[in-house]
Amino acid sequence: MTEEALQPLFNIEKIYIKDLSLELPNAPQIFLEREAPQIELEIQTSDQKIDDGVYEVVVKVTTTARLGEKTFFLAEATQAGIFQLRNIPEAEVGPILGIGCPNILFPYVREAISDLVTRAGFPPVMLSPVNFEPIYQAKLQQQAEAQAQAAVPVTH
Repeated sequence: MTEEALQPLFNIEKIYIKDLSLELPNAPQIFLEREAPQIELEIQTSDQKIDDGVYEVVVKVTTTARLGEKTFFLAEATQAGIFQLRNIPEAEVGPILGIGCPNILFPYVREAISDLVTRAGFPPVMLSPVNFEPIYQAKLQQQAEAQAQAAVPVTH
């Protein structure tokens, strides 16, 4: 093997919208409201190996605007990317897939949400930058807790 063949490789193969949805359950009456809604944000990430050294990473953002019990809109975008990772130490693959790749995808999903909400007739929603490290750490903790619970023998 040549030295070049063992060089670490990270490549973005494809970035795409996997799913996009918008609901306006209270339209058209909601457009008569003069008060600004509260914006709720939920972010989920996932990844899966799709081939040797090739992974799909997904960032799903759900944005809900509510005023009391009334929902103005629910906008959801699932942004995905296919990334190639070769000759990267196994210990570094998880953080790349859980932190690095979502950081690459987030500006795309942010634009998709803003565009979707604007096209629905509302002012654009500008999502603040997200630090994916705590999301990744929380996911690792959940996995560790699930494994610990699975390892506990059940007694009757």
